[in-house]
Amino acid sequence: MSGKYYDDLHVGQRFEHPLGRTVTEMDNVLFSALTMNTQPLHINEDFAAKTPFGQRIVNGIFTLGLAVGLTVSELTEGTIVANLGYESVQHPHPLFHGDTLYVSTEVLEMRPSRSQPDRGIVKLKHTGRNQNGAVVIELVRTVLFLTRPPAA
Repeated sequence: MSGKYYDDLHVGQRFEHPLGRTVTEMDNVLFSALTMNTQPLHINEDFAAKTPFGQRIVNGIFTLGLAVGLTVSELTEGTIVANLGYESVQHPHPLFHGDTLYVSTEVLEMRPSRSQPDRGIVKLKHTGRNQNGAVVIELVRTVLFLTRPPAA
């Protein structure tokens, strides 16, 4: 797997995830429909055109999921047990249809698991930017990583 183990990480380490994803109208409308979110800012162009944004904005929960997803192949694919929590989720600038999301990650804190020696708890800060560099999401995520297995 391509993910990092607990032992591969250190506080202050940064990752610029190279994979970006352009968000489409279909992504936003389908996600909003699947989650029963009837917020007109996401699904009603006429309504949204009359707001300060002037157009529909991408559902923030979709933005959160996409931001985390863009980190998986490089950071956590096959090397975590679970996401333990999300905190301090902020959307300082809206994400719009046609915007491309890019994500960077910083390792904020680490500690070995107190109950399971083959695991460690890591606090990560993910920052998502659009194609122009505007920050559209910032979040702190706590993850239970596996430690590197002993060599056979």
